[in-house]
Amino acid sequence: MKTTQNKTIDDLRPEYDFSQLEGKTKGKYVKSYQEYTNVVLLDPDVAKIFHDEGAVNEALRTLIRVTYPQTH
Repeated sequence: MKTTQNKTIDDLRPEYDFSQLEGKTKGKYVKSYQEYTNVVLLDPDVAKIFHDEGAVNEALRTLIRVTYPQTH
């Protein structure tokens, strides 16, 4: 579903048959997915400065060197 200007648009095709999903385990891969991912969402003001993961990693490594100088 898409939301535009506070209106929800149902963009699912009518031929999708969700009755086949009954009895299936919902979210059975969630735990294993969480174990192998490390996704962090940036607040909009932070994302304006750090446009990609490289910029974020560089800033965090600098912070680590300044905060924990004995580890490097």
